[in-house]
Amino acid sequence: MEFLLILLAVLAICAVLAGPALRRRRAHAGLTPSPGATAASYGFLPPEQLDVRLPGPDPELLSAVEEARRTQDWKPAAELLSHTEDPEQRWQRVQTLAGAAVRELAEAPGTGGLWLRHWRVVAPEDAGGAAVQAEFLVQQALRDPSSEDYRMILEEAGTVCAEAARLAPEDVVPLIVELGLARGTGAGEAEFQSAWERVVSRAPQHMGAHLAALRYWSAKWHGSREKADAFAQRAAAGAPQGSLLPALPLFAVHDHLPDVNLVQGLYRGEVVTRAIQAAQYAAAHAPATHPVLPHVRHLLVWFLVNAERYPEALEQLQRVDGHIGAVPWTYEADPVAAYTAYRALAVAGGESPGTANRWP
Repeated sequence: MEFLLILLAVLAICAVLAGPALRRRRAHAGLTPSPGATAASYGFLPPEQLDVRLPGPDPELLSAVEEARRTQDWKPAAELLSHTEDPEQRWQRVQTLAGAAVRELAEAPGTGGLWLRHWRVVAPEDAGGAAVQAEFLVQQALRDPSSEDYRMILEEAGTVCAEAARLAPEDVVPLIVELGLARGTGAGEAEFQSAWERVVSRAPQHMGAHLAALRYWSAKWHGSREKADAFAQRAAAGAPQGSLLPALPLFAVHDHLPDVNLVQGLYRGEVVTRAIQAAQYAAAHAPATHPVLPHVRHLLVWFLVNAERYPEALEQLQRVDGHIGAVPWTYEADPVAAYTAYRALAVAGGESPGTANRWP
């Protein structure tokens, strides 16, 4: 069964014809769910209620994002960051606030995201505001590397990043922003390694930082599949109990899959199976409140569905449904359509006879 080719066809039309498309996909695959087996019957949310801003719940952050968008008041965001001490959560919140400003600017060029500019003007010594602006500039540049302003934006990002580091010398977030900056500027391996060593000296088990560094080593940027895999495997091998780092190889595998899969059984092969098992182990043993855990679960859903391990995919879906702001969905033009297509396949497969015990 040429699974991925069929799935790509589903994704292309599911935004408009989700129901009929998924019924055709299930019929082709021999999936015959029991009557009433739908996303709703599992308690999953309808597409219009899925939140693409975050991978998992963070009510305080979403409240700050919504307030900034609605009233241009940056103070709730500043207050939230000032009390966010966990390095993983602080990084994720900085990323989300920066991403919100980037989206607003894209929707309304020239006026979108004014709250971030006000924040920096009114409170220039606020470390949180400087970190958000630095990450905003990196994200803005990387959205379009062909832009004539690309280098200028990254230069400004470097200046603001240094300022954020000065304002909060113990904060690892500006150092992680530097990793994205180095990726964007095409820093050499020695320069990037120097930046990376500053990060791990501060937060050696930081999963978000490792994900940021992995992008540099990707073949899509300045590395290769071999270099990305080596980086991920080293991090996973040295991870203590409770760390999410054993899941890093799964992200490396995802980043280097072929655009079109013509190899039957690719997702049941040894490399993918080992990476899935390691990620499942990491997800099972990490703290339930780990801010990056939803990212791992979302990627597991994608791989488990592709491997036709539907009951296991459903287990992960039941832990993350509602928030879909994570890889792989955010790589798609329509994240909601992509997510709901995979979710429907998991529901159909999980309800079909013989699937529950297909995998140990």
